[in-house]
Amino acid sequence: MIPRRRATAVRLRDVVVGGDAPIAVQSMTKTDTRDVGATCDQVQALANAGCQIVRLAVPDIEAAEALAAIRRRATIPLVADIHFDHRLAIASIDAGADGLRLNPGNISRIDHLRSVVSRALERDIPIRIGVNGGSVPHDYRPDEALPERMVALALEQVRVLEDLGMSAIVVSLKASDVRATIEANRLIADRMPYPLHLGVTEAGPPLTGAIRNALGIGILLNMGIGDTIRVSLSGDPLLEVAAGTEVLQSLGLAPAGPSVISCPTCGRTTLDVAGIAAKVSEHLQGTRMPVRVAIMGCVVNGPGECREADVGIAGAEEKVLVYRGGEFSHSVPIEDAYEAVVGEIETFLAR
Repeated sequence: MIPRRRATAVRLRDVVVGGDAPIAVQSMTKTDTRDVGATCDQVQALANAGCQIVRLAVPDIEAAEALAAIRRRATIPLVADIHFDHRLAIASIDAGADGLRLNPGNISRIDHLRSVVSRALERDIPIRIGVNGGSVPHDYRPDEALPERMVALALEQVRVLEDLGMSAIVVSLKASDVRATIEANRLIADRMPYPLHLGVTEAGPPLTGAIRNALGIGILLNMGIGDTIRVSLSGDPLLEVAAGTEVLQSLGLAPAGPSVISCPTCGRTTLDVAGIAAKVSEHLQGTRMPVRVAIMGCVVNGPGECREADVGIAGAEEKVLVYRGGEFSHSVPIEDAYEAVVGEIETFLAR
């Protein structure tokens, strides 16, 4: 196991962040929070996909009040994302939000912030200080590098919350620049005891964003830094959960789940590896049981990978070799490859 920075534990409903708790995967709804039905459907879809904490934008009082109905139907903790208006934070708490995310400086009056903290303490919910590189004021410590500026801004807000009696704090330092994100989190890790939420913000469309987040989050987790993560993508939030879960599983920081191994294909390939692998991955969505499936295009590396898998297929000249439990089982015609591997998967899961 990777030695991990020990942060104070913070609870959001039934999910603990920090301490010895597993690293939690988060996402954010892309629906209009005021649309209760659509938002509830997306929250449940995220929960079904393995999301453990979900954040919702609260741009106005109607959205804050909608949280009450969403909270009644949600099965995972809800964090209200608040900017500028302290009244929205208080209304969100009263509606049942399990946590708040605030941006430093957006609630500038100390009496307004004091009222928010007082209500959060009454309801025993944590506050996440979220510092994004793009929202750091341009005139704030202009002679320092972005990571140092982000850290200084976050620590200022930490001290303000501590002075108001708040200790249930989570901190996130995110930038669109991967190296700035890594450096900011590395710098702050030893300067305060609170849990760190990791992510690369404004990371881009699914492929680009997944790579940038995997690098930023993965490097920090491999350093033992991080207690909860979100892979931010411009697209379906279910992809964020899948990518975040894959990052944790790849580093051995989450229980093993379904894993599809497939070759990149070449001129020796005799079956539709990419198509079959995509369909198998879709078939396994929602499955939490660990099953390793190998989809290989030829007999050069195919048999070896299949022997390391629970279920596997490898293309041959005019047929497909089917492996079960690491051993060759039988062969089928190429056109029956997908049905064969799915049948073996279902048999394995049933056992």
